[in-house]
Amino acid sequence: MKKRLCADLLKEFNERNAGKEFKTDKIRFENVDGRDVYNITAPFESAGRTVIAGRVEGRDTEYADVMFFEEKYGKWYPIEGACTFKLQDPFFTVIGGELILGGVQIYPDTKNPEALAWRTIYHRGTDIFSLERFAQGPDRMKDLRLVELADGKIGVFTRPQGEKGGRGTIGYAEMETLDDLTDELVENAPLMDHFFEEEWGGGNEIHLLKNGKLGVLAHVASLDADGIIRHYYPAVFCFDPETKEYTEMELIGYRDLFKAGEAKRPDLEDVVFSGGLVRKENGKAVLYAGIADAEAHWIEIDDPFIKWEN
Repeated sequence: MKKRLCADLLKEFNERNAGKEFKTDKIRFENVDGRDVYNITAPFESAGRTVIAGRVEGRDTEYADVMFFEEKYGKWYPIEGACTFKLQDPFFTVIGGELILGGVQIYPDTKNPEALAWRTIYHRGTDIFSLERFAQGPDRMKDLRLVELADGKIGVFTRPQGEKGGRGTIGYAEMETLDDLTDELVENAPLMDHFFEEEWGGGNEIHLLKNGKLGVLAHVASLDADGIIRHYYPAVFCFDPETKEYTEMELIGYRDLFKAGEAKRPDLEDVVFSGGLVRKENGKAVLYAGIADAEAHWIEIDDPFIKWEN
């Protein structure tokens, strides 16, 4: 497998999609007290409703609430009585018929009280009204994702940073049940080799394909030459849980394809956060994304996983 820098991935995307037009729009949220809603999930079904989970946050803070929304008359409104959590960047999956909802918890860093640390928190339940916390990941790890495999086992995608993982590298492990989710299992997960030292990425949402392989919605990221401006791109790759083989990363979009909008800070203007992907029967897919840490948008693209299902 050949690694690619973000700049090369972007060039390849533009060459593949030269002249193509993309349908896209903002997602509008109401009754959030003037706060931003971004880094959303894709819509999913729960308790007889089509819902989105989103990160709800003031422009001048990193402390957020994860809330559930449903659409009415073209806008999305909080669902009365649904669970809320003091978390960032929600994500979901279904394992053993249970809804699994995760997010990132931030807290003061014990080594540097002026900074924040983070970890992934997991909840489980029958629906968005009954979720209860059951697990947390290691300190300083985001993008910890679970998926139910074709054989009933559970795949675990990790993203360590630091001595193991550098700026952020994707790993993979497996477990038999949700009770097996331990720091030891996560921290010992073998790593893939997608990124050069100066760049990073992580898995955002895992799709079980018809042939048992996994389509991974991910992100890849880099800094500008001055180390200030962040560039985040939505990407995909395929992982085979049987052979542990995986494909190269491939971009599926970038900021300029979406509508113009606001940003939390100037250094975040080029950030696209891969929230979730809804595959359609017509060979298309809709990517739901956080934009510039301030807004939520969708864009219709060609289904990136079809080629790996054969």
